[in-house]
Amino acid sequence: MSNTKDTKRINIVLGLGISGINAAKLLKSEGKNVLVLENNSNQKLIDISQELKSEGINVMLLDEPLNINNFTPWIGRISSIIVSPGIDWEHKALKELRRRNIEMEGEVELAWKRLSHIPSIGITGTNGKTTVTNMLNHVLKLNSLNADMGGNVGKALSKIALESKDKNHQKLNWLVLELSSFQIEGLSRLKPRIGIWTTFTPDHLERHHDIDTYFNIKKSLLEKSSIRIYNSDDKYLYSKRKELPEGIWVGINTKSYYSHSPKFWIDQKGYIFEDEIQLFHTSILKIPGKHNLQNLMLVTAAAREIGLDHSSIAKSINSFEAIPHRLEYLGKLDKLDFYNDSKATNFDSSITGIKSVPSPMILLAGGRKKKGNCLDWIEQLKQSTNGIVLFGESAKELKRTILKSSYQGEIMIKHSLEDATIYSILIARKTNSKTILLSPACASFDQYKNYEERGNHFKNIVKKYGIIK
Repeated sequence: MSNTKDTKRINIVLGLGISGINAAKLLKSEGKNVLVLENNSNQKLIDISQELKSEGINVMLLDEPLNINNFTPWIGRISSIIVSPGIDWEHKALKELRRRNIEMEGEVELAWKRLSHIPSIGITGTNGKTTVTNMLNHVLKLNSLNADMGGNVGKALSKIALESKDKNHQKLNWLVLELSSFQIEGLSRLKPRIGIWTTFTPDHLERHHDIDTYFNIKKSLLEKSSIRIYNSDDKYLYSKRKELPEGIWVGINTKSYYSHSPKFWIDQKGYIFEDEIQLFHTSILKIPGKHNLQNLMLVTAAAREIGLDHSSIAKSINSFEAIPHRLEYLGKLDKLDFYNDSKATNFDSSITGIKSVPSPMILLAGGRKKKGNCLDWIEQLKQSTNGIVLFGESAKELKRTILKSSYQGEIMIKHSLEDATIYSILIARKTNSKTILLSPACASFDQYKNYEERGNHFKNIVKKYGIIK
């Protein structure tokens, strides 16, 4: 194919977020003709589009919901369509384009095809995947393995692919990839050397519609992995054991606790074992919560498969700190501890957060409610909280639901997170509570760009009131 003909073909990237921007730049670096379509329009997007246009990348801000007519001017010239993870793979327009046999792939798949020579670790799960990804990346780096972290956390994988083209770029030994269900949907060729499944509870049902679809999307990543590692302490995963590809199971209880003995387990004294070989004590882990012990076990199993010895793993884990916005300790005010758990965007994740910090507490919760059962969350509120301050779009609905449960503590609604934080301090002092925890149990998109922005706002609020020293 001649270069003249190639420039007439067009590669369309959907979405002007981090994934879309880096996918467009990667394709442009290969001499491709690139067009980015973004259904929104605001000043920030206008600025980004101007920057990309200066690099020779065409951008159209549609300012309307995506539809098949958006593709009509190029329908006969489309070489491929790259879908950002925020766009539903089952969108009506995308299904119609696939029906016309137009090549379509996710941004992660696009990048992985350029990086497939590098061994990769694919980490998925409803909760826990970000901590596992960060912890494993930390362990590899401290053991002189050149690893890079990307996907749903760290860098867009397309950015890593673009960086790897630089002749001065140091060769990577491992790719550590956090992969959400939104990203896995757009994968067909990616085959991780190691696949890790942290937990599974209902989430993102607004997009996936039912729990079986969500489960099967996650499972497809493990099916493509050469080595699979599972969490025995996740009840749903353990109940599906016979349906899952064979793999390594880890657990935080004694070996005899499980009906099927896990390869990695913890004895009554707190020592981690690999089969019958003692590795190290769990006290090396400095971040709280049983869920983080589960994360440690998954990381340990992966590190052992990579070939690291137990003393090297232990030394690395000892210096690992909590990631921002996940049970992040902010400081103390008059014996009152403050924790930022903004990453808890569903009920199960919030339950984990509540169980992991000192109680009784005052909980800050609210935002855009996801589909899911909140009954277990409410039961945990009854056990651990003296009061709840709700904010955001779902505050009134959550209050009505909690009141139906005969909750005994105070429930207050405030418009903003700042007002909610101020009021939570008043209730905490009145009730002799030990902790104020932001663990919203909801998405952030009603008031914030993402959970990071929400968490950073909370940190700024507590800093403003002299809590962070």
